[in-house]
Amino acid sequence: MLKKYDAKHTESFLKGLRILTGIPYKKLEKYANENNLFNILEHPNTIEPNQRQLQKISLLNEFIASCRLLKMQEEENKITLNASTRAGEYFCSILGGIKDKEKFMAAFLDNGNNIIETRTVSEGSLGEAVVYPRNILKAALDCDCKSMVLAHNHPGGSLKASPQDMDVTERLVSIFKPLDINVLDHIIVAGTRYYSMAEQGHMPIASAAKATYQPIALGKEDAAKEDAPEYVNEAIHEEDGEWEME
Repeated sequence: MLKKYDAKHTESFLKGLRILTGIPYKKLEKYANENNLFNILEHPNTIEPNQRQLQKISLLNEFIASCRLLKMQEEENKITLNASTRAGEYFCSILGGIKDKEKFMAAFLDNGNNIIETRTVSEGSLGEAVVYPRNILKAALDCDCKSMVLAHNHPGGSLKASPQDMDVTERLVSIFKPLDINVLDHIIVAGTRYYSMAEQGHMPIASAAKATYQPIALGKEDAAKEDAPEYVNEAIHEEDGEWEME
């Protein structure tokens, strides 16, 4: 071999090329032992592929180029939720216009608090949505997330957290704490306003007794405690309400 490559990764690379292009493995291996491995993609005619194989190599090169370009754009366009104000503004933009149903969402974050995926985990009627903790657990594990921010809307306009809102938050905090996944905040949206449990110091602590998976029905906003504090966001101050990033 003129140029040494890691044997394990070379074998994996050549097997992938065989599957994707149809070029026999022995032919790819022989060429790689005598030439620059990447000529197969960058100068495909050097391996003398047939027309169909050449078309597949061309498509593969286009795919790789598109992946690189999209990855660069992703780095530029990442949405970072590193403060309760950012999370509140973000979910207000998504949930603020929904008046006909209650929707429960979760933003799954990486270790830099960048959004990996935002997913609707429950959608119900005007006054109620049923949250299934198992579905949120599965989605979090699928994303391999480090933390998450919960959010749901109150179509009726109340910014008070109901007992069910507090219960589902405590339940999810308790489920995810042993997995080293932090529930950073729970945002309640009503129109252009929001209430942040973290900003108000109302995020519950984990309790082993609460780590259960029974569904929880949210809604019944009129059941919220009358003395529950209401927070109205009128300005964005990014230095306020920042979450600790590990």
